[in-house]
Amino acid sequence: MLEILANDILPVFLIASAGFLVARFAKADVVTLTRVAFFVLLPCLVFNLILTSPMTGGDIGRLVAAAVLVIAVMGTVAFTLSKLLGLDQRARAAFMLVVMFSNGGNFGLPLVSFAFGAQALAHASVFFLVGAVLTFVLGSYIAAAGQRSPAAALVGVLKMPIIYAAGAALLVKYSGVTLPTLAVRPIGLLSGAALPLMMLILGMQLERAKFPKRVVPLAVGIGTSLVVSPIVALLLCSWLGIDGPARQAAVTLSAMPVAVSTTILALEFEVEPDFVTGAVFLSTILSPLTLAPLIAYLR
Repeated sequence: MLEILANDILPVFLIASAGFLVARFAKADVVTLTRVAFFVLLPCLVFNLILTSPMTGGDIGRLVAAAVLVIAVMGTVAFTLSKLLGLDQRARAAFMLVVMFSNGGNFGLPLVSFAFGAQALAHASVFFLVGAVLTFVLGSYIAAAGQRSPAAALVGVLKMPIIYAAGAALLVKYSGVTLPTLAVRPIGLLSGAALPLMMLILGMQLERAKFPKRVVPLAVGIGTSLVVSPIVALLLCSWLGIDGPARQAAVTLSAMPVAVSTTILALEFEVEPDFVTGAVFLSTILSPLTLAPLIAYLR
């Protein structure tokens, strides 16, 4: 586990630390970099990974099902725990955001790449894509406490470029079309830039975190996110027949700390942003304690 910490987890934190320092002392603009990653680099990464992966349609279908079911189960768990904790509507929304959605992009994809290699990373990109869409749709609905219409959520999803990148990659992959070098080279270069920039953005976003006041719900939310979610993923992978690199990818991404994107939702809809940003920061700092033994087990 010490080797895993040093070789797989620590590199992510070192790069994120550089982003943290740049945001703190150089006042770098995290919003602009996030948009570059979201609209340019991530679509290229997803396109490239799907196109070059040996995955079949069945593999993709099982990963999609696993991603949906993990979030559905964790949503049920989060709602039940929020009732037991006696949280009001606004606090319940924040708590559910913390428990349901994990940081598959900034942290999960680089970690899967370091720990399990390129084949697992391709599977992780599919799992991440589904999680990103559900984070936007369900997360927006939960954060708005039901005030956002399904049509508005759908419009937001249709603006996500990674969906079109994934669709285009599947079309090219299964149609047998060969892309010209003119297209392959820029996509490959931009794809290679995605993971480093996402790790820098993670540190820059953590720089804005604040410690929340609700200590007990915070501890319960972080513990549930880091411990219960990977157990749920392991059980679902066994049930769905997911194994090998796909299992490694799905379980690892399910075990990630709280998604950084939840802080954006919490701020936009004013559902205890201090609680959510604090959960993102603390879960990220504590995550090596759970990720190291999990990666060792998955290997």
